[in-house]
Amino acid sequence: MKTMEWRDGGLVLIDQTRLPLEITYVNCRTAGEVADAIKTMKVRGAPAIGAAAAYGLAMGGLKCESPDKESFLRHIREVSHMLGSTRPTAVNLFWALGRMMGVAENYGPGEVANLKELLLQEAHKILSEDIEMNKNIGKFGEQLIPSGAKILTHCNAGALATAGYGTALGVIRAAHDSGKAIEVFADETRPLLQGARLTAWELMQDNIPVTLITDNMAGYLMSRGLIDLAVVGADRITGNGDVANKIGTYSVAVLCKEHNIPFYVAAPASTIDMNLSSGDEIVIEEREAVEVTTVFGQEVAPRGVKVLNPAFDVTPNRLITAIITDRGIVRPPYKDNLSKLFSS
Repeated sequence: MKTMEWRDGGLVLIDQTRLPLEITYVNCRTAGEVADAIKTMKVRGAPAIGAAAAYGLAMGGLKCESPDKESFLRHIREVSHMLGSTRPTAVNLFWALGRMMGVAENYGPGEVANLKELLLQEAHKILSEDIEMNKNIGKFGEQLIPSGAKILTHCNAGALATAGYGTALGVIRAAHDSGKAIEVFADETRPLLQGARLTAWELMQDNIPVTLITDNMAGYLMSRGLIDLAVVGADRITGNGDVANKIGTYSVAVLCKEHNIPFYVAAPASTIDMNLSSGDEIVIEEREAVEVTTVFGQEVAPRGVKVLNPAFDVTPNRLITAIITDRGIVRPPYKDNLSKLFSS
């Protein structure tokens, strides 16, 4: 499925807030509309956010009417800042914007019109490269999946969270396509139910056996021998292998450790932030209380109740069996082996 597509000078996004009951699309014609789609989670998932932001910056450049290069650069720096302020945790957002700004800042003498086209082409590259990276993640990760495995996954790290194919679900798709007769348990992932609304829907579209469970059932299933491994995505991986992912990931990892079940993280190299030495340095996004106190607009909590709503948590590297990347499988010690990943 296509999470996003450049069409007729605009970015068309599947509206993930309406799934699975309604398949609708958002047609972003300005960088501001892309920023709004990211902030309101119409598009979500670290790689998808990065690709969308790249198109948003390209769109901001296309809308700039000044033929003067310096004026153009000032304009797209402002656009980059605006897009970068939408969500603080997912590193792919800043990676993609940095890559786009690198193209702009390093552009030599030439017409601004040519630079605009270069920025759009770079956004296209980020999109297509992400799909290929995800397929490589699937190729490497599939090797870790035994035939007949029962797999737990948390949140949505599928085609919807990327440019296509998926990270954690890319591993699952590759295992399924190889005939391994796997079964997936998708937890619902409160508060926004990405597991129930998105992961279960994606897997059903591909005829991959999936069972939906609530978040608090995982430990019970593990204790009964119903889970063989867990695989999740990531929004940021630090230089020591700590992983920020959707809130609740840490709990799954702790349960896996208790039950001696492998816990895998699947993410492209663009999600690895070697500038941060540990998960303690990751900024955790705090979202609005209404996401917790309501479900599909229906109030489910007393009005005025105090709410905490961190969107992510950090899983320490000691709980992670391996990190599956598009460049290969990384195992402990993560600080050394992640460094080797980027030096090779």
